[in-house]
Amino acid sequence: MKRATSWWAGLLLLAGCTAGPDYHLPERSVARLPAASAPFVGAADRAFTAAPLPDRWWRLYRDPLLDRLVVEALAANTDLRAADANLRAATAVVREAEAGRTVQTTLGGGTTLARPAGSGQSLPGTLAYDLGGSVAYPLDLAGRIRRAIEASGADAEAAEAARDQVRVAVAAAVTRAYASVCTANVRIAAAQRVLGIQRATLNATRRLQRGGRGTAFDVTRAQAAAEQSAALVPGFLAARQANLFELATLAGRLPADYPREAERCSGLPLVTAPIPVGDGAALIRRRPDIREAERTLAGATARIGVATSDLYPQVSLGGSAGLTGPVSALGSTSAFNISLGPLISWSFPNRRAARARIEQAGAGADVALARFDGTVLGALRETETALSTYARSRDQVAALTRARNTAATAVAQAGRLARFGRGTFLETLSAQATLANAEASLAAAQATLVDDQVNLFLALGGGWQDQPG
Repeated sequence: MKRATSWWAGLLLLAGCTAGPDYHLPERSVARLPAASAPFVGAADRAFTAAPLPDRWWRLYRDPLLDRLVVEALAANTDLRAADANLRAATAVVREAEAGRTVQTTLGGGTTLARPAGSGQSLPGTLAYDLGGSVAYPLDLAGRIRRAIEASGADAEAAEAARDQVRVAVAAAVTRAYASVCTANVRIAAAQRVLGIQRATLNATRRLQRGGRGTAFDVTRAQAAAEQSAALVPGFLAARQANLFELATLAGRLPADYPREAERCSGLPLVTAPIPVGDGAALIRRRPDIREAERTLAGATARIGVATSDLYPQVSLGGSAGLTGPVSALGSTSAFNISLGPLISWSFPNRRAARARIEQAGAGADVALARFDGTVLGALRETETALSTYARSRDQVAALTRARNTAATAVAQAGRLARFGRGTFLETLSAQATLANAEASLAAAQATLVDDQVNLFLALGGGWQDQPG
């Protein structure tokens, strides 16, 4: 009796424990380093401010059409629909795990027809039945179910973070495609401005040839320059149409149903004010891929507890009742049976297998920690790179703008000199070629600047907080 009492006391003591380590972010993780939470190195540039990144960063462009396109894509994008479905599946797994700590019931029954050997009975034999049911409530003394719920809950939160990361990517993709449409229109306009100057020069050259003051060679060179500029326009038109189709598919539309109003965009969507970027601590809290990696680590830690619980017996309280016997005695009190008491299952003495599973779970947690650290490092690197790249792109655009303005002044000066007979035709063509190159270089740099700006917002990881209605 004393032995049984001590055994039950041990079980009650075990009931106050949960197998495996309680989760906390390891002290040695990269996210806990002070430098990881510090202001960004590149944020010292005048292009940035330490203010927090707004949730809907695309509103910094102050473009109502872009706002509408992003909202539409966040509500209907096919990748987001798949991510939402994955989240629902993960949430259902949590409910399944939680159901493991509720009362479990089973019902069963069957009939048999048998003639025992040597009984002397005639065929076909005796028809017997077996009907019954059982009820069991798991005590979860070692915390196996609790750790399983904890692990599945962390998995669901990781799936939610993965969904949020898709939202970030969709918002950035819409902004990039819209900006590319606008950029194509700007490049088309720049090419057409240069083409207008070159065609005016071509017409003037033809008049000079007819008046005997020019040559066919001068006309050919002027025509070649104009045709070269005109050849750039079809490529820009094709790029614009491709990005319009991209906008349609991002919003879950057919390509033919692309947003016609975006086709008329005439200015580059740029944030001219300093961009709010926050600091490393805000980035670590905000980026969905970091949250996903951290929740994956939490789930892996909980699974160590699931594996550790195999070292202890699994105990539940329950009972069963049923009727068993020949059909001829159906309903008699002698056929009724009932049992009550604790039900115990234990894999003991095969503890080597349990220890091996614990070691596997621990290694899985180490892998998750390494991936979490790598995700944090990668996020900080991407952000610092995006900050530096965007700042230098601004400098490049400013320098090319000055170069384009100087080239335009040179074209006007060459035209005046030619009209007064103090300049040559070759000098005029050379000035126009310089302007064409300067316009093309500036337009390309502006396109790169817009792309770099979107890359920066993507690296900062905002835009998922604004959930669709």
